[in-house]
Amino acid sequence: MILDRKTVTMGSLNPRGKQEVADGPVLVDAQCEPQGKPSAWQTMTDCLEKSYSLPRTWRVIRELGDRHAGCSDFDTARECYLLAHCLAPKEPEPLVRFGVLAIQNNELDSAQQAFDKARRLDSKYPEAYNGSAMVLQMRKDYPAAFEMYLKCLELSPDNLTALLGLFQTSCQMGTFSKIIHYLELYLLRHPEDTEVLACVATLYAREGQTSKAREVLNKVHELEPKAEESYLASESA
Repeated sequence: MILDRKTVTMGSLNPRGKQEVADGPVLVDAQCEPQGKPSAWQTMTDCLEKSYSLPRTWRVIRELGDRHAGCSDFDTARECYLLAHCLAPKEPEPLVRFGVLAIQNNELDSAQQAFDKARRLDSKYPEAYNGSAMVLQMRKDYPAAFEMYLKCLELSPDNLTALLGLFQTSCQMGTFSKIIHYLELYLLRHPEDTEVLACVATLYAREGQTSKAREVLNKVHELEPKAEESYLASESA
């Protein structure tokens, strides 16, 4: 689905209704309220706004989208995220949630549009950079993905998803110096994270620093014996 070609109604939020799409932009100057009788739309928004302030209303709908996404009801989740965006058009979070859902459905164009707009709305929102990095990595644009992951980590140093994405792109490009630095910084704050310790051991081994790699693996073994066994099995495969 291309975001600038379709707009969404509240059809699928009404169990007896049907999903409808119409021509027109979605995430740029979206026509949020469907034309004609506003039945499902008006019922939903009126009910919520009687109980919550508008800032909380969009968060409630976003949480509803998360619940539907967790149940693999992706169509309804998508509409919830778009409605949350319509109610709070200056908030990046609904766009990022929409983008993550688009990635899961392999709709990379839609995902990239959502993340790009989220970054324009808030240039310091780390998950927007993390999402863009994931799309770029899936498209095998590893240098651009690497830079997006770095930007995310500058804003959110403990973002494990971005850190592991940086590790993956580093391995794919064969450049390890920067990622070792970021992993070591992360371990200063989280010294018992065995997943990151295993990544560091891998990079030390690839850089020829076998003594450091063994030292890290000994620590992994102390914390979680099976983690070292998994690492050794993957290295010998």
